[in-house]
Amino acid sequence: MTEEIRIAICDDHRVVTDALRDMFNGVPGYTCVGTAASGTEALFLLQHVAVDVLLTDLDMPGMDGFELLAAVRTKHQAVKVLVLSMHDEAALVKRAMELDADGYVVKNAGKEELMLAVREIAMGRRYFGGSVAEALLGKATPSEAGAHVLADLTEREVEVLAALAEGLGNKEIGERLFISPRTVDTHRTNLMRKLDTHNVAGLVRIAIKAGLVR
Repeated sequence: MTEEIRIAICDDHRVVTDALRDMFNGVPGYTCVGTAASGTEALFLLQHVAVDVLLTDLDMPGMDGFELLAAVRTKHQAVKVLVLSMHDEAALVKRAMELDADGYVVKNAGKEELMLAVREIAMGRRYFGGSVAEALLGKATPSEAGAHVLADLTEREVEVLAALAEGLGNKEIGERLFISPRTVDTHRTNLMRKLDTHNVAGLVRIAIKAGLVR
């Protein structure tokens, strides 16, 4: 993507929106076109400004992030939505996925990961941070079909599995996780051995069954 990614930020804490706005505006290829302190303000902004990616918190007075996400999916389908929250509880992540969020990153993520998440989403892919995947597995209930099969995987293996299920190749996964394509291939081999499957299609089926992807 050669054009600048147009970003809108919705958070009820001014210090957060100001900091994120300055961060994005300070990096070539990204530009913050507006900020909002509530879901209602964000919808008003989307009606008047062209936006590629909307970053939104979940905890906000009035219309919360989930309600905003649902409204964006109804009224502004072309806008990509990245949830940026301090919470990584599995139930919240799954709710965001059910509402068709394009990504979910926790607020303690580094600048590089946030930039990467926005870029991935703007290019039409999904992005769920490593700690989010960990939450989905570590806090899963026994009744969730398939989740138990991932119990023996490392956090990095879960991240690779989720990325494979999104259809990413070794190079793309390496760029996302900041590891080499060869290391990705090693993780893929280990995943097939641990999960007793012989191809990527089998890994994808397991990832879907475990709830890593929709």
